[in-house]
Amino acid sequence: MGNREDLLAGARKVILERGVAKTTARDIAAAAGVSLAAIGYHFGSKDRLVTEALSEALGDSMGESMNELIAAGAGKSPLEGLAQLWNGMPAVFADNHEAMLASLENIVRIVRSEDARVQLGDQLAGAYTDLAANVVAAHPELDPEQAAAIGRMYFVLAQGLAILWLLEPGAVAADGDQLATAVRALAGK
Repeated sequence: MGNREDLLAGARKVILERGVAKTTARDIAAAAGVSLAAIGYHFGSKDRLVTEALSEALGDSMGESMNELIAAGAGKSPLEGLAQLWNGMPAVFADNHEAMLASLENIVRIVRSEDARVQLGDQLAGAYTDLAANVVAAHPELDPEQAAAIGRMYFVLAQGLAILWLLEPGAVAADGDQLATAVRALAGK
């Protein structure tokens, strides 16, 4: 690994151990085995490094798990796929508890920083696109606009349900069957 990758890995390690607020640039550099100046060289600031490290960690882990659940819905109706996905998400939340907690802590910092909001905005666009591609792969009968809308809805649901899950770990604010019932009701069925 190069210094950049070492810094990302070091940041994830320290953040998961100590939380975002208690993580210092020195902690990250020490965990990565690189100089403190490497953070500025590769990321510009500790905050940009933290945002990228958390986005990658959650994006990779939760994203892959969501994609597997979406793919498992192939051959079913999109509504059945929705129910299956969201019935499987509590296990994904449980597997990513510490990273979700650190990410939530980081969101407060992001909201207060224009630079961080721009950085995250760039990453969000990729998350929406990736989810839409997985939705259309599982449900090729959907047109690109429908798949994009469903991908965004999945992302929004993941954010909201993850926060509620963190507030009461193990509790499910709304499972997949309840969400499918709500969608059917909204569609007048």
